[in-house]
Amino acid sequence: MEQPLILVVEDERTISNFICRAMASAGYRALPAVTGKEALTLFFSHRPDLVLLDLGLPDMDGLEVLEQVAADPQKDTPVIILSARDRESEKVKALDMGADDYIVKPFGVPEVLARIRTTLRHAQRVRDAAQGEKKERYQVKDLVVDTASHQVFVGDQEVHLTQNEFKLMELLCLHAGKVLTYDFILKQVWGPYVAGGNQILRVNMANIRRKLGENPSEPKYIVTELGIGYRLLEDG
Repeated sequence: MEQPLILVVEDERTISNFICRAMASAGYRALPAVTGKEALTLFFSHRPDLVLLDLGLPDMDGLEVLEQVAADPQKDTPVIILSARDRESEKVKALDMGADDYIVKPFGVPEVLARIRTTLRHAQRVRDAAQGEKKERYQVKDLVVDTASHQVFVGDQEVHLTQNEFKLMELLCLHAGKVLTYDFILKQVWGPYVAGGNQILRVNMANIRRKLGENPSEPKYIVTELGIGYRLLEDG
């Protein structure tokens, strides 16, 4: 089986070479690009399995590259942003535009490799669900979510969730490892015209955590990305 092809879009050649060597050592095939134009040319000609994208490119903003990659009708390619921009607004904008994850520079190679593994697994889950092969059982540590029976367990203890709380957990499970923005969750669970905005989401999330016996400051299952959204941890 051919190893995943990673398009590495980074204009600083030292960083690009470092990332590409790390990709090769981890068993991935790396394809470097130093400009936005080159990145798009390589993307449409090679059809990579994942894109690592720096936002500070010399010829265009990386968000323009993200927009074209996310709009590609032939392939839903996951994108991980690598950027020195650490403002919440930048992260939310990139994630809402279709990015799967956002890593702030400076970063460590183990973190990047872990995010790549998580993002590739997430992309496969989404493809399976689109083809009618949606999983019916998700597990994170001792938390089990059974979407077929609408049951949730922590260890051998069943946890009773309301309809919307269960929909929220199911959404997090489908996208395990991926940061979901507040806006995305609200639209998926409550619809585009929900009243109350983020407050209704915070209340439901607080209820879920209380029922799961989770301390938000030491999360076992659900991580709060402050000002951005939530992410369900996953094993491995």
